[in-house]
Amino acid sequence: MTIQVLGSGCPTCKKLFERTKQAVLELNLGIEVEYINDVEKIMAMGVMSSPVLAVDNKAVIVGQLPGLDKIKELLTANKKAKPEVYIGTCACGNDRW
Repeated sequence: MTIQVLGSGCPTCKKLFERTKQAVLELNLGIEVEYINDVEKIMAMGVMSSPVLAVDNKAVIVGQLPGLDKIKELLTANKKAKPEVYIGTCACGNDRW
């Protein structure tokens, strides 16, 4: 499993990177999280907003800064099955995939 955070280097992108590293540590995945701020690589992934969390080169979080528990949930789910993209929580409080 490869895990990457792609972003512009803004505080939100850096926070996602730190939370993702913490999630990997707490889940004992033993995987290094890579931070990418190359705009061409972000565009090549087909996403239009950042930050992006990618698992095995597939975006699973786009334009959101979820909490640590949500990141852990996504990493655990993507370890077992094909990745789903988490878009965020809508105004009604429901998660959007």
